[in-house]
Amino acid sequence: MNFIPTLVLVAAIAVAAPMLAELTIRIGVPAVVLEIVLGIVFGPAVLDLAHPGTVVDSFADFGLGFLMFLAGYELDLMRIRGRPLRLAGEGWLLSVVLALAGAVALVSTGFALDSVVVGLALTTTALGTLLPIVRDAGLVDTPFGRHLMAVGTVGEFGPIVAVAMLLTQKDPRLTALLLVTFLAAAVAAALLAARPQPPRLVGLLQKNLHSSSQLPVRVSILLIMLLVYLATVLGLDTLLGAFSAGIVVRLFTRGEDGDVVRLKLEAIGFGFLVPVFFVVSGMHFDLHVFTTRPVVLLRIPLFMALMLVVRGLPALVLYRKVLPAAQRTALAFFSGTGLPLIVVITGIGVSAGRMRPSNAAALVAAGILSVVLFPGLGLRWWKAGGAAGEGSGEAAVGGSGEALGSAAADDGLGSAPAHEVPGGTPSSGGSPEPGTAAPGPAGG
Repeated sequence: MNFIPTLVLVAAIAVAAPMLAELTIRIGVPAVVLEIVLGIVFGPAVLDLAHPGTVVDSFADFGLGFLMFLAGYELDLMRIRGRPLRLAGEGWLLSVVLALAGAVALVSTGFALDSVVVGLALTTTALGTLLPIVRDAGLVDTPFGRHLMAVGTVGEFGPIVAVAMLLTQKDPRLTALLLVTFLAAAVAAALLAARPQPPRLVGLLQKNLHSSSQLPVRVSILLIMLLVYLATVLGLDTLLGAFSAGIVVRLFTRGEDGDVVRLKLEAIGFGFLVPVFFVVSGMHFDLHVFTTRPVVLLRIPLFMALMLVVRGLPALVLYRKVLPAAQRTALAFFSGTGLPLIVVITGIGVSAGRMRPSNAAALVAAGILSVVLFPGLGLRWWKAGGAAGEGSGEAAVGGSGEALGSAAADDGLGSAPAHEVPGGTPSSGGSPEPGTAAPGPAGG
């Protein structure tokens, strides 16, 4: 029962973090960062009041899985299909090249042990962490938001698949076969979920949605468990199973009650499990590395700069004919935001002896600071210049002379047929706002 005081403290931090975030709203510190910082303060590194054990760590692992599940659940392929998804894929591949080049340089100088581990950590984008920030800012249903969602989706799914392929002890060919097997099972489940459900089953789920049984929520949790278990049996990363489960559950819960189910699942995730993951991550943070070797502090800005270059540079280069300059800058800052997968990848690297603990701590610290700084800077650029030019990308920049309607059609935004949102209401995906982009964040 020694874990109970720690769980109580974790719950208290989870309550205090959003309240402190509201008090510091002018600074713009997200609640997730405060959860990590408070975890560091109350954990073994500082006050030594909390000691995560097996039970608490299990809650934290499930919280990370639920974070990936909610990221997959938020994914709407109809919303990001076409140019947004294609550009996001090209951007991530360019990020891989940049990350490996930087990581090889670090290894050649003796700064790092393994280029693959460092490189993968630099290619991540924290879609799950960005979702609350982006949703609260009203960006999800804008054309810019669709590009951001595509970048975040590929920036999480790509590294998860790469971790399953490259950071396991199995033969790469066997891993590839297992990965194809899992993806086939996930696609089959998604196709089954997308089919019209029997009326009796739909009626049963609707009947028990608001009862004590909460049957649709239980079915959703079961699907998460099944796909995570399948990924574990196949020797793949459990995050891949959780992310895929989110996609399947979203398809399964389409219809008039879909929004209700989404709210219930978000209440479980963001209200309980996800904060546990971030608080416990802070409690496990190796602060002593910086106190015993202050020179390691210098690695934090280096990794932050690498994260911004690796993920932000593709946004500045590939979106020149799609987004105005201010929006490209905003997208670069959002793309460079990384944290949850950095925690996972560095943990795997340290346990496998492929990463020094000092580099792992510096990378995680850089991830924490990226969540503190980059989304706020991205929002500032978007508000200052991007919001005015929303939807006018190719008409505003590049001198291409293409009409807005043509650009929207090419993006799969304007001319695409209406699609369902979780509440069952058809949506055309938002309308562009008039104006042109400002040169920078002056006055933002």
